[in-house]
Amino acid sequence: MKPVPVTLQTARAFVAWTHGHLPPPQRATFAIGVATEDGTLVGVAIAARPAARSFDDGFTVEVTRLTTDGTANACSALLGAAWRAARAMGHRRLITYALASEPGTSLRAAGLRRVVERPARSGWNTPSRPRATHGADGVVRVLWEITAFFPGEGGAR
Repeated sequence: MKPVPVTLQTARAFVAWTHGHLPPPQRATFAIGVATEDGTLVGVAIAARPAARSFDDGFTVEVTRLTTDGTANACSALLGAAWRAARAMGHRRLITYALASEPGTSLRAAGLRRVVERPARSGWNTPSRPRATHGADGVVRVLWEITAFFPGEGGAR
């Protein structure tokens, strides 16, 4: 398996085809794929500015969608490739959320660590900001992160 460039359009189509509970995201900083040696695309990751304002510091990127066709090790390969791409762009932190019911094996294999469990929410919709609800509402999620150490900054963030 090897990382491959993919357009956002291709990544969104792959998400629509394979992702179990969320639609393709509307915004992105970059998308990356992984392919087999014969060039078959087996997974994509889409990264964007963090949805949470408190994490949107200019140095953090969030993997908003990661999906594969089930190929073994594709998730950890995607996370590793996304982190390398993010670091090359100057990001110091990569975050993502997973359902609490998911084991996190691929996340750990890619070097991410479990940060905190987020309680279920009723949705993003508020009277001042009407939003459509999606399949992740009402489920417990876990925040995962990987951070970079930069000399002279007093350690990893």
